[in-house]
Amino acid sequence: MLIVVFSFIMNKTVMGRHIYATGGNQKAAELSGVKTKRVTFWVFVNMGFLSAVAGLIYAARLNAATPRAGTMFELDAIAAAFIGGASMAGGVGTIVGAVVGGLVMGVMNNGMSLIGITIDWQQAIKGLVLLAAVGFDIYNRNKSK
Repeated sequence: MLIVVFSFIMNKTVMGRHIYATGGNQKAAELSGVKTKRVTFWVFVNMGFLSAVAGLIYAARLNAATPRAGTMFELDAIAAAFIGGASMAGGVGTIVGAVVGGLVMGVMNNGMSLIGITIDWQQAIKGLVLLAAVGFDIYNRNKSK
């Protein structure tokens, strides 16, 4: 449901276009009349709310709330964004691309756990996947020039 709602907002509303413009080039968006500080503020409010909901769901799943419950999820989130098509050099990603990247990372995490790979090697493999995604992005960017 959230995927549909956020895809609609990002593709069909003025606010979505302002978010894409601010993310693509903040200075150009500001010169075009977009209130970039307001857009940035509301994007951070939205992400804070969604992070709180995700934390509540994760704590409910674990049936415990520990301070270290979500450590090293940052690597998964960054890798999912790059696998989903976001570019390190700017540009825009999509909601569907981020979800696909998240699914790829989830399947990879689950698969590595099922076959018994230790956490240290899982982090190394995820780092290599992230490195490959960034390298592929750089290759495609240079190829299109």
